[in-house]
Amino acid sequence: MTHPEKINEYFNSRGFTVVSALMLAIAAGVSLVLSPPPVPDAGSGILFSAQWSTIDSPTASAFLNVACIIGIGLLMLALNKVFNFVRSYTFIFTSVFFLLEMSTPLTCGIFNTGTTLCLVLLGGILLLFSSYQDKHSQHSIFLLMAVLATCSLFQYAFLLLIPAFCFGFMYMRAMNVKGFLAMLLGLLTPIWIVLGLGIAHLTDFKPFGINAIWESLDLGQMRMLVVTAATTTLLAIVLTAMNLLTIMNYRLQLRVYNAFFVMMSALAIIAMSIDYKDMTAFLPILFLCLSVQVAHSYTLSTFSHRYLFIIALMALAIASCTAHLLQG
Repeated sequence: MTHPEKINEYFNSRGFTVVSALMLAIAAGVSLVLSPPPVPDAGSGILFSAQWSTIDSPTASAFLNVACIIGIGLLMLALNKVFNFVRSYTFIFTSVFFLLEMSTPLTCGIFNTGTTLCLVLLGGILLLFSSYQDKHSQHSIFLLMAVLATCSLFQYAFLLLIPAFCFGFMYMRAMNVKGFLAMLLGLLTPIWIVLGLGIAHLTDFKPFGINAIWESLDLGQMRMLVVTAATTTLLAIVLTAMNLLTIMNYRLQLRVYNAFFVMMSALAIIAMSIDYKDMTAFLPILFLCLSVQVAHSYTLSTFSHRYLFIIALMALAIASCTAHLLQG
């Protein structure tokens, strides 16, 4: 094996994933010491307010967030092992996800809505991909919609996942009349239970508000966040376009799986463009989808020095993290 191929194999390996996880933890720790991220306004949902902003200890919040991000990475590996949406055996998408999260202390240094969205998203993907061409998936549809509706009672950002999974079940050819009814019942059941038991009342309804993110961040932090989001968006669009020609030659099932990630990327970009206040909530979803596209590009490429792209990405992540901390 030539020297470049050995380097390529290293970046594909479990060892680099461990290094990336350590870099993520170090970035969160440095952020905690030098420039603790402002406690995010967890926001509100249809009837209640999200509660993770009540974690008073910055150390506990950072530790919980890093643990959840690493858990998301492990879930990604497990999902790919089961569904093989990235056809090659690789750890690169998990490593890249850790690096992307590290690039923004606002997403890695404190527990936030974006982390919970990614966890729920991956749990939903497990149910979604398992339903491929299964016309008897009503239980999965009902369960997932009930979970999303419950989460939306506490945070409006979870509403983004409802149309994503509705279209997703259609893509999987799992939706029929019974599935549609299961979807409606799943969405209505949590609200019916909460109102029926008197836990909340219609007067508790909290209207959806779009507020500028700069109301809670200073100008320097806002600029860095916009630059990070714009760079991630551009990279996601370019890599997705490059990968589509190859992915279109995959068998139908894998094309459908990957179409969901493309749609999820588009929805996250649209959501960030509309709801500035929750930009940090949707950015981790875009990180996750971009990491899948990087994995496709890396494993499909025959360029012997493709490891240079990962080195450049790692350097950009470190530079972005440093810039965010200096602006803090």
